[in-house]
Amino acid sequence: MSDEKNLSDDLNDMLDDAKDGAKNAADKAGELAGEAKEKAAEFAEEAKEAASEFAESAKETFDNATGDNKKILAGILAILLGAFGVHKFILGYNKEGGILLGITILGMVLSCVGIGVLVVWATGIIGLVEGIIYLTKSDEEFYNTYQAGKKPWF
Repeated sequence: MSDEKNLSDDLNDMLDDAKDGAKNAADKAGELAGEAKEKAAEFAEEAKEAASEFAESAKETFDNATGDNKKILAGILAILLGAFGVHKFILGYNKEGGILLGITILGMVLSCVGIGVLVVWATGIIGLVEGIIYLTKSDEEFYNTYQAGKKPWF
């Protein structure tokens, strides 16, 4: 019987040790989880700050960009793809760009009749003329006329 009592005491001691070990492990896991949560919060805050700084930097870069970038891009695209109105879309004139694109597509469809070739040719000439006008204006004049003044045609 004493062997059974010793075995029972040993099992109880082992069970108590296991409980203490589990409690210590749970406490340590809680501490590590708290530290991980703090580090995650710090990382999230740093990421927010970095994203905010990047957004401000991008906005400053965009705001500080001169009309020269759009002038050259719009001018070259007007000369090369003017019939499709790409230069109008670049400058933010979506309605006018859609008009040029629609007329060009209509002209392509009607090209089998013959009149369509003249329509496509006319929209191409409009693009060529606008591209030349864009590129010959000064940066300030281009910006004031087409970006600030919103003059959609010629």
